[in-house]
Amino acid sequence: MPKKLPMRQCVACRQMRMKKDMIRVVKSPEGEISLDFNGKKPGRGAYLCKDIACLEKAKKTKALQRAFDTLIADEIYDALKDELEAEYG
Repeated sequence: MPKKLPMRQCVACRQMRMKKDMIRVVKSPEGEISLDFNGKKPGRGAYLCKDIACLEKAKKTKALQRAFDTLIADEIYDALKDELEAEYG
């Protein structure tokens, strides 16, 4: 029987993709929002496609705010965008 591959849904575009093809955005128990490229950080996770357009859409639609039930400052989105650009160009 083939191994089942984990699928996750992008909070911005709502597309189902393989977990390894996505970026986990995590809210730590302390309330800090960060990108988790390895999927191992503790805390509540939400998934985004490895695409700046999806990050922009998540910001516009407040998808991450709903996922984490907390207000997310523009500085956090800017930091996420910088991390995304550094990791995936």
